[in-house]
Amino acid sequence: MGDEWPMNKWLVRAWEVFDERERAVVAGRSQGRTLDEVGAALGLSRERARQIQNRARKQLAGMADIVQDGWRETARTAGAGPAAPRDAFAAALGIVDHVALDELLAAAGLDTPRTWAGPLRGWWTANPGALDSALRRLVDAAPFRGDNLGQAASEAGLPAGLPLARLLSHSESRLALSPDGHWVRRKARGRDAAYLWLLEAGRPGQADELLDPMAATTVAAVREALRRDDRFRQIRPEGTWALTEWTHLRASTYATAEQAMVAVVTESGPLSRAQLFARVTELYPVTPWRLKQCLLSDQLGETPDGLVDLASRGARPLEEEEPVRPDTMAAEGEVLGVRIPVNRDILRGSGVNVHTWLSWRLGLRQAPMTRTFATSGDHSPLVVRRGTSSAQISSLRRHALELEVVDGCLLAVLLRLDDGTARVGHGCAPDTCPARRTQAAAPPTVNV
Repeated sequence: MGDEWPMNKWLVRAWEVFDERERAVVAGRSQGRTLDEVGAALGLSRERARQIQNRARKQLAGMADIVQDGWRETARTAGAGPAAPRDAFAAALGIVDHVALDELLAAAGLDTPRTWAGPLRGWWTANPGALDSALRRLVDAAPFRGDNLGQAASEAGLPAGLPLARLLSHSESRLALSPDGHWVRRKARGRDAAYLWLLEAGRPGQADELLDPMAATTVAAVREALRRDDRFRQIRPEGTWALTEWTHLRASTYATAEQAMVAVVTESGPLSRAQLFARVTELYPVTPWRLKQCLLSDQLGETPDGLVDLASRGARPLEEEEPVRPDTMAAEGEVLGVRIPVNRDILRGSGVNVHTWLSWRLGLRQAPMTRTFATSGDHSPLVVRRGTSSAQISSLRRHALELEVVDGCLLAVLLRLDDGTARVGHGCAPDTCPARRTQAAAPPTVNV
């Protein structure tokens, strides 16, 4: 080759010896084209293209045998892992990275790694199935937060520098990126999202808290999905869900936190809030916010010296302090207005949770308490209920059906305090109403 030619560039010199057709075949195959595609582009048959590629590969291997002893063993050692980029092999062999190196690596018995997205071009390995196995281990480790992808990939045995985003975003990938940027399994994305939400919250959650993370439309759908997954367990009939791996939690003998609180006070007598909360949490683990809400129970109250005791023993019942009024509610004189988004729960006839400002404004400042509002015609009355943790309006389904609203519309509910009546109307602006858009998109009726 001449003393003037650096030894690390012998592959470039070999490339220059090939004719134009040989280069085109080698380059085309390196780019991932099939033999049929390469042959068609050059006016050759598939078999002729294969012969040209094999001849070029044999020539390169023969030249490498002359220039560099043990190059096959060196290449196979560099390719012992699931995948390595071509430039890593060039560095191991002490030569420049070049398109012709692909044929040399194939001659050494290496192959492109297999993945669910097909062969990973530009990468090589002595074990073509190892990368797919490592990717499956990554799937088995899911779900995980987006910022933990690098660590999870490393633990699964995936090499650094792998185009993971491209592989994981492929249509055949077993993983998918959730709206909040976490990696979940495609066939279990809702349950995986619930797992990550609970893991981050570090506490049991109500089913309605998991609606948004799971992209679910109803609480019933959340409960059904979690029941089918042994990573979750429902520790209370009222709908609180926890992770099975949380061994520090145990199922309570009480149906609700309120029952546990009443039982503690009944047995122990008057307690400070701190003492009461500590003892109840041992029996029924919930958040301090939930315990504070339970104090609104009509069975509990406050003694003159500020302790919590039973109302039946003379303690003065506690009332909720006025919460901040939300933008979805308004008050004018003796009329209260509430805007309620229509969802499947309303259309199915389920009660709808609303902000507790409404129950406070109606004087429902303990729990349980209700107030009923008569409606026109033969509709069932609207009922506003105050629980220890939320307020609820029921009997909206028939109104929704008569108004022909759809999921995404708004109902406008007017409650008159002076005469105890209610009126329900369609609360959407005409230009943003989903029901009107649906009607406009429907095909016209043709009379025959």
